[in-house]
Amino acid sequence: MKIRRVLATAVAAAVISPVALLSAAPAFADEKPATQQTQKAKPTIEELEQAVERAQKEYDAAVVAVNDAITFLTEDMEADTYPTKAAVIEAEAAAAAAAQAKTETDQAVVDARAELEAAATDEDRAAAQTALDEAEKAAKEAADAKTAADAKATEASTAHDDARVAQARKIGLLQKAKKEAKAKLTDAEKALADAKAAAEEGEENGEDGEDGEDGEDGEAGEEPAADCVPEPGLTAVVTGLPDKVVGGTTETFSLRVTNGTGETMDAVYPYVGVHAFDVKGLKELDSYLDLEWSTAANPTWRDADLIDATSLGALKAKASVDVKLRLKVDPDIPAGQGAAFVTADYVNEDGSCGGYPDLDHHEFQILAKSDDGGDTPGKDDGTKDESGDHTTEQGGASTTPVNTSGGSGSGGGSLAHTGSGDALPKVGLAGGAALVLGAGAVLVARRRRTTTES
Repeated sequence: MKIRRVLATAVAAAVISPVALLSAAPAFADEKPATQQTQKAKPTIEELEQAVERAQKEYDAAVVAVNDAITFLTEDMEADTYPTKAAVIEAEAAAAAAAQAKTETDQAVVDARAELEAAATDEDRAAAQTALDEAEKAAKEAADAKTAADAKATEASTAHDDARVAQARKIGLLQKAKKEAKAKLTDAEKALADAKAAAEEGEENGEDGEDGEDGEDGEAGEEPAADCVPEPGLTAVVTGLPDKVVGGTTETFSLRVTNGTGETMDAVYPYVGVHAFDVKGLKELDSYLDLEWSTAANPTWRDADLIDATSLGALKAKASVDVKLRLKVDPDIPAGQGAAFVTADYVNEDGSCGGYPDLDHHEFQILAKSDDGGDTPGKDDGTKDESGDHTTEQGGASTTPVNTSGGSGSGGGSLAHTGSGDALPKVGLAGGAALVLGAGAVLVARRRRTTTES
């Protein structure tokens, strides 16, 4: 099983996530892949069984996630110790005390007036008037305190309701993921059943797959299996993507792929994609982002396509190659957080393959277009001259010093480190777990192939 087929499978698996993974994804520089890359491999029975097992685990995990989220909403969030619930209880108690105090001071005013009316002497009337003035002052203070306490109680109740609404939305996303995971499991089980039926029919017809002409492991025209290995020396680094992008603008940047090993790689496949959420983390913004690519050899800007991967061609040892990228931001995009994900794989003519073992990411803030419609200074409209960006011919090599640090070094880019940094959760907030799940699907599949494919 070659890398492109593995990645395609991983992406298909990733769509069970409540968000669209790497929606505007990979850019490539050569539309003429090597001959062996155009051959399609037929999945084996073992691979299909493993796919069913993975789909079952994903569905089971989705069921647990939904049940846990519902329990959290109906039980945990209603516990007296839950922060927003505890705040409601405290605020309501304070409001009740303030109401009682107001009732008592109001009664004191009534009593003071009665004393004033009953006073028989000037001295008694003066004393009663003083008592009435003090009672009325206390009553006003109590009324003001009650108004403030009631406002705090309302605020606390609203905050608790907002938290419950956010959790309910999360449950909705998880239920959607559960439904899609179930559909994926059903498809995987059907594919396995169909493959077993076909294999049994082949055995009945005497097709045993000998001499590499037939059978699931030797079907004519299929690419041979190969062991893929992690290769941290193959890096993909984003350069020129700013930390902030604005609605209605276009950002031009690049992806540099470097072969930091001592051997030539016959066919290199870089991958880059963008993904974003609004500031609350509840709505994905991928449809507002359009990622395109071009090279000096193919200067026309074209949409990037994650599944239809093509090769950059051969990349010599200690050499690098650049791909131009252009991110168009829709004018109507709301404020949010985004990230560009990058990685790279390779396949050699002898069937050996591998790639960088992780997904690196570069985070950026999304700013909504200004209300006055004015242009934002310094933003690129996608038409500037890029003759000085050191982009090489497709499959060519650059003399720029290579960066073999695995994507977070000092090669001129602003690529953020991978892992569980403080900034990545901001991309999704409430939907962040879904983003990690989607990205993890690709990552796990990439890691898995290095140990299970043959």
